[in-house]
Amino acid sequence: MEAITELSYALDTFYFLVAGALVMWMAAGFAMLEAGMVRAKNTAEILTKNISLFAVACIMYMLMGYSIMYPGDAVSAWWPGFGGILGSDDNTAEAVLASNGDIYYSSLSDFFFQVVFVATAMSIVSGAVAERMKLWAFLMFAVVMTGFIYPMQGYWKWGGGGLDALGFLDFAGSGVVHLCGATAALAGVLLLGARKGKYRADGSINPIPGANMPLATLGTFILWLGWFGFNGGSELKISDVGEANAVALVFVNTNMAAAGGVVAAMLTARLIFGKTDLTMALNGALAGLVAITAEPLTPTPLLATIIGAIGGIIVVFSILGLDRIKIDDPVGAISVHGVVGMWGLIAVTLSNGDATLKAQLIGLVTIFAWTFVASLIVWGILKVVIGIRVSEEEEYEGVDLTECGLEAYPEFIGAQGSGK
Repeated sequence: MEAITELSYALDTFYFLVAGALVMWMAAGFAMLEAGMVRAKNTAEILTKNISLFAVACIMYMLMGYSIMYPGDAVSAWWPGFGGILGSDDNTAEAVLASNGDIYYSSLSDFFFQVVFVATAMSIVSGAVAERMKLWAFLMFAVVMTGFIYPMQGYWKWGGGGLDALGFLDFAGSGVVHLCGATAALAGVLLLGARKGKYRADGSINPIPGANMPLATLGTFILWLGWFGFNGGSELKISDVGEANAVALVFVNTNMAAAGGVVAAMLTARLIFGKTDLTMALNGALAGLVAITAEPLTPTPLLATIIGAIGGIIVVFSILGLDRIKIDDPVGAISVHGVVGMWGLIAVTLSNGDATLKAQLIGLVTIFAWTFVASLIVWGILKVVIGIRVSEEEEYEGVDLTECGLEAYPEFIGAQGSGK
């Protein structure tokens, strides 16, 4: 019996770590997606943001974020307190055997799995503020976002806080991760303003296409792959028949929701534009994935496809709607992760009998309100103290040169300039 328990512990810990590695790979997906969706002159800077924000997230979550989100002995249901820096202690074999199955994976594997989620939330912000934000203002915000803003609302649900007690359900983070990241992005975009030339004096919209659609497509496929770790790993266990079957269903539903999102977004774009817009198809895939993330276990594969398809339709209209009110989001992150994240939280009630619309709406509003107000304060302080936007001349030249001192495509740009 002891050998079986220890083997199950090892298997579940290994599964947790592999799932976390898949989610970490999503960082590459965000980097490629965003690099493809911005202009060539801003590519190196967006790549710098993506690798540096991941590092900042890891450090801040180690120093304080993890202990805030999972405090052990919390002060209250709404204030967890500060538990300190992550240590190297882990579960002993004696503790695992004495727990009667309550301890079934390594504590440090849990930290690793959780920290890559924090980086995902921060990656959402990166794309929305692209092409006109100061790099170091962004990174200073990342310190607060990953160390405090995200962990606080994460505690309310996943750490056993107030939202969890109210019956709010969010399996893998349509709200905790995606809505949180998109809301922080929205607060930043509102203070930052639109890119120069995006909106004409007469109010019309000037489309600014991305520089590399193959990269954007590759990034979407990487994110799609990583999402199996995102949702599948959130089952937390795989070492018995029931859990193995649950993980398989989560994988299938995650995949079907993405497929539904792609097809629905393509059809919607075709009806509106008369063309099959690739960027809408890509965002449709991500919208389907975000939509199913709040509850990928209880729907049937058909219902998961429908939930994803509705997300794909929503994202097209949301991107167009935000453009009309002059909220400039180069990659559609606010729509994909925020607006569709809200839909994902509501969609839980379609299949999970334990979910109530009231609890889901309370959770949605709480995450949005906390993240928006806290982020607006931090962005506002940064704007006053150091400024958050590059100069008009720097924006025109491209933030690659002004922020990073190099170009992502130097030969291409040189050839373009020489008339070849």
